[in-house]
Formats: sequence, structure tokens, C-alpha cells
Amino acid sequence: MSLNKSERRQRIKFRIRKIVSGTAAQPRLSVFRSNKEIYAQIIDDVNGVTLAAASSREAGITKGTNIETAAAVGKAIAEKALKAGIETISFDRGGYLYHGRVKSLAEGAREAGLKF
Repeated sequence: MSLNKSERRQRIKFRIRKIVSGTAAQPRLSVFRSNKEIYAQIIDDVNGVTLAAASSREAGITKGTNIETAAAVGKAIAEKALKAGIETISFDRGGYLYHGRVKSLAEGAREAGLKF
């Protein structure tokens, strides 16, 4: 049985989500990566609420290479989280490898002050 790319990512995502869950005290930073854009949201899974969101489609995000854009999104989500009073999060890579744009987003968020 061979899986296509999206089915394989979905399986990995479910495997991660069994372990990583967000609470009000330590919400989950979820990453979605499309071919053109990258999106991040901070989620409280207990109440089912998105606390903050940022994406490469927003007006304030500088466009450069994909990795530079992902780092800018990471900084933007961290600023919004800190403004909302969130300092520590659990990182959900969403089934993607911790590499390239996903890694850049995480490092940008760390530089801006989020702890995970």
C-alpha cells in the first residue's frame, strides 16, 4: 500500500497531534505551508479557540525568499502572542519536516520572544 504525499503528511500530522495539544496556559502553534504562502496560528485546543494568527499574505510581512518570509511570519505571530499575554507554546509542525520554511518560522518566533 503506497500513500501519496498528502495522505502521508496527514498520517504524520495525526501522529503528532496525539502528543501535541494546546491549553490556555500553553497553546499550540500550528503551521500550514502551501506552495506559495505560509500560515501560523496559536490555538487553545481545550476551548477550541484560535488566539492569534499570522500569514505571509498579511500587509506588514516583508516579501523576500520563502525562508525570509517564513521568518517574518514567525516574528509576527510571536508579537501577536506576546501582546495577547502568551509566552510559552507547544510547536506543531503539521506533518512537515522541521526544515526550511517551517524551521525558519520557528526560529523567527523564538527570536521574537516565544518559548518552546
